[in-house]
Amino acid sequence: MEVEVLLAGRINLPEVRSIVAWANGLPERLSRLWRLACGEDRRTGVNALWVMSHLPEGDAPWIVSLRDEMIDRLLNENDASKKRLLLELLRGQDYKADEIRTDFLDFCLSKINSEAEPYAVRCFCIYTALKMCRHFPELISELEGHLDLMDYQELSPGLKSRSPPDQSKDKEM
Repeated sequence: MEVEVLLAGRINLPEVRSIVAWANGLPERLSRLWRLACGEDRRTGVNALWVMSHLPEGDAPWIVSLRDEMIDRLLNENDASKKRLLLELLRGQDYKADEIRTDFLDFCLSKINSEAEPYAVRCFCIYTALKMCRHFPELISELEGHLDLMDYQELSPGLKSRSPPDQSKDKEM
């Protein structure tokens, strides 16, 4: 399969699934996919990350092994599509209390209320921050503070749905 040629053009979901089947469970092919995701060509990189977001659960340990590299790329990425896809891959991972990178947590918290970021990036930052903060009550409080600030912004329906119902209405009943 000419994976480089495929990823350099416009691809669709059946092609994504075909590349996933080609790479699934084969470390050398998975590594090739990651190298393409990190390459200079934007379309190839976005498409490779899109393919990686469809890898089956069996490849999850390989994706987790790339966590630090993905975080490093994310922290320096300017392309919204790549940010979204990297965050999607990172959101799917579990974070133990001793595995939390503070620079990554700070990044996620800072993007939650950034109106310059697309909604998908902001949503993935919320979910990923929660996975990291859940180990520490003081971090949960900080995350809640960031979420409360969202009440003062115009939000998409998806971002609005993240907030709990207004509890003052419950008290009146």
